[in-house]
Amino acid sequence: MAVKYVYFFGDGKAEGAGNMKNLLGGKGANLAEMTSIGLPVPAGFTITTEVCTEFYKNDRQYPSELKAQVDEKLQQVENLMNKKFGDPECPLLVSVRSGARASMPGMMDTVLNLGLNDQTVQGIIRQSGDERFAYDSYRRFIQMYANVVKGMDGDLLEEILEQMKEDRGVEEDTALTAEDLKEMVGLFKNKYTEELGEAFPEDPQEQLWGAIGAVFGSWMNPRAITYRKLNSIPAEWGTAVNVQSMVFGNMGNDCATGVAFTRNPSTGENVFFGEFLVNAQGEDVVAGIRTPQPINKAGGDGTLPSMEEVMPESYAQLMEIQQKLEKHYRDMQDIEFTIEKGRLFMLQTRNGKRTARAAVKVAVDMVKEGLISEKEAVLRIAPEQLDQLLHPSLDPKAAKQVVAKGLPASPGAASGEIVFSADEAEDASKMGLKVILVRIETSPEDIHGMHAAQGILTARGGMTSHAAVVARGMGKCCVSGCGEIKINYERQEFSDKAGNLFKKGDIITLDGSTGEVMRGTVPTVEPELTGDFGLIMQWVDQYRRLKVRTNADTPADSAVARGFGAEGIGLCRTEHMFFEADRIMAVREMILAEDLEGRLVALNKIMPMQKGDFLGLFREMKGLPVTIRLLDPPLHEFLPHTEKELAELSGVMGVSVEKLKNKVDFLHEFNPMLGHRGCRLGITFPEVYDMQVRAIMEAACELVKNEGYDIVPEIMIPLIAEVKELTILKANAVRVADEVIAQYGVAVKYLVGTMIELPRAALTADQIAKEAEFFSFGTNDLTQTTYGLSRDDAGKFLPFYVEREIFPQDPFVAIDQNGVGALVKMGCEKGRATRPNIKLGICGEHGGEASSVIFCHKIGLDYVSCSPYRVPIARLAAAHAVLLEEQEG
Repeated sequence: MAVKYVYFFGDGKAEGAGNMKNLLGGKGANLAEMTSIGLPVPAGFTITTEVCTEFYKNDRQYPSELKAQVDEKLQQVENLMNKKFGDPECPLLVSVRSGARASMPGMMDTVLNLGLNDQTVQGIIRQSGDERFAYDSYRRFIQMYANVVKGMDGDLLEEILEQMKEDRGVEEDTALTAEDLKEMVGLFKNKYTEELGEAFPEDPQEQLWGAIGAVFGSWMNPRAITYRKLNSIPAEWGTAVNVQSMVFGNMGNDCATGVAFTRNPSTGENVFFGEFLVNAQGEDVVAGIRTPQPINKAGGDGTLPSMEEVMPESYAQLMEIQQKLEKHYRDMQDIEFTIEKGRLFMLQTRNGKRTARAAVKVAVDMVKEGLISEKEAVLRIAPEQLDQLLHPSLDPKAAKQVVAKGLPASPGAASGEIVFSADEAEDASKMGLKVILVRIETSPEDIHGMHAAQGILTARGGMTSHAAVVARGMGKCCVSGCGEIKINYERQEFSDKAGNLFKKGDIITLDGSTGEVMRGTVPTVEPELTGDFGLIMQWVDQYRRLKVRTNADTPADSAVARGFGAEGIGLCRTEHMFFEADRIMAVREMILAEDLEGRLVALNKIMPMQKGDFLGLFREMKGLPVTIRLLDPPLHEFLPHTEKELAELSGVMGVSVEKLKNKVDFLHEFNPMLGHRGCRLGITFPEVYDMQVRAIMEAACELVKNEGYDIVPEIMIPLIAEVKELTILKANAVRVADEVIAQYGVAVKYLVGTMIELPRAALTADQIAKEAEFFSFGTNDLTQTTYGLSRDDAGKFLPFYVEREIFPQDPFVAIDQNGVGALVKMGCEKGRATRPNIKLGICGEHGGEASSVIFCHKIGLDYVSCSPYRVPIARLAAAHAVLLEEQEG
């Protein structure tokens, strides 16, 4: 039996269903579902994602059965609509839209009004009795087809449109007459031929297959590829194509088109929220070409009439439908609709993109409303989204100079230098600069710059424009529709309504929660994680098994992390303490000493400082475990290298510059990452580690003895490759620790363990576990040594590897589960085989990345450790790991 590649929907019946997103894409599955539950959906059919897979597998050739299946379904649509595709008397026009299984707003291509030519346009005039509408639809079709199917620069035809408006002395497209638009169709066709060297296609079948090919082709366009990478959407998923009979929002003032959300996507407030345009087509709303009107009185500022007032009957029907959809899908919906001659049609529904703040509120509210369970609420919030909530907002008490106000399209605060193009934003970001991307309106081609920028400011577009929707999905601060600014790309500047100029490189601040644009940098305040967020995190902690610690080297970082729910310190890097201004000279003195006696003199100066560090950490983490890594980096990192620094050190220490240079040269290594560092320092200079262990244990004993603390310090020896290294260093650590405990006369339990950060350590973890009481997997170095690449240098080629899909993602961002992950899993299994109660954790940056945390749960680690601001992300990911396991099992 032939494979079914095409699924019909229409007249209350559908061959597909809402649970077929993998095959029909999100849009196709939801069109089928809406049809089945009795909503007014224009008839059409969906070409499956399998065709997309075949298309790319077979050098952009379609399966042989596809043409016949498309013809059959097109005939079903014709019969239902009582119109015929390509018929000059009663023509059927269609839209051709993409629809991947994951929502990708604006990333792929759409063609509307397909089927128009010089003959069928006359049929449309006869059907509608409206010549202006017919030629408006025709010119729109030529614009879309030229750009989407043929790749012609959209500005070329847009310039003709703008020139005609200027010649006629009108501001809006809607003010052009039928004759104007008819003339424009001719001008557009001439330009098409001039640019492409061929006539505009008159054959509707050629148009249809051209558009279908363009949609499949758009799955691999640069903006779609960028979006997929940013959102971890696999290329092999492919897209479906939806061909649907056209309904028209541009036939007159009893017609409209709009986009709406069943709840506010910025705040999560349970208020129907959206925008619409009278006498327009859907692309006009999302492209931000015209400033849209609010859907209801609650969402407007009174300057433009709402749909609730202008079209009360259609609004009432839409309200009923949006409530039905939200109850049916049990999630906030993003809907698109068109009103043709007072009749409402639904063109799309999907789970709406929302900010983190909205995601938390919607999830909590839906639990309270009885729509979803607490477990579902936890799963509704993407761990990475929480990042938005964990960063500062503008200080309400700070002075600010507001220069303009637009729409609060995506909340948050952002300051940065002005740039006017997406490429500039990306280039600046690579140099570590913070920028605000300022555009008249954004388009899908700007996605890379939007990702790189701190915030986005547009002069045009509403709350449902491309800029607003994409920014909310990314968690970027965005102010859209800021008509008070005038942007001049050529001069790289914009002016406010008072005439003040803001040039490229000037700093501005955006408040995406109020829509304000401010001069300069405005101070910020730390977030308060209470209310709905606090409640969600309570639910999270009920379900997760993995503990979450933090990587922190100072009491201040420890306090932040504890406030975010950290359950201890998984990595304290003691070398960061050595760089402090008050002790670097003593460290250098220790390194430059000629003999053991000289080193001990210097170490005795450092010892009280180290002890003070550990007292601060233990106090901040009272009652929680603290893992302290002994000195790891090579000694040359602590020495000065410039002539000026060497001269300064020479003066302080009374050592000649020449002698200092000789020592620096002696300690120089060609590959310090694989050189004299970590436990190798402890073996060759045991007095350094002895000093550190003494400082740790004295701090612990003092707090136990004097302040009644219950402390179990975890002493971690880095870079072990051979168990004999650990045998020697553990014996040294135990000797010093026991001496201190005897000296203070108190009982303090302590653990000695190691970092597993070399492949050999993972391969021999059963032997190492004979000595180690805990393992902490240092996945940053384990990734470097497994791949044989330097994290500091890989930035030059890793993006190319990811772009070419040689690596599915950057292995320093998400753990490589097949390679590095296999070593971690092996290390766990071998370690537990020798020491069943061994404590296992991870302390690389992967400990705060959601997919890596889920992997750590699956292989049975006891905890993950990450930077303070990622602690809530790791907590949520750990809960997801349990709940996803329940779903699968």
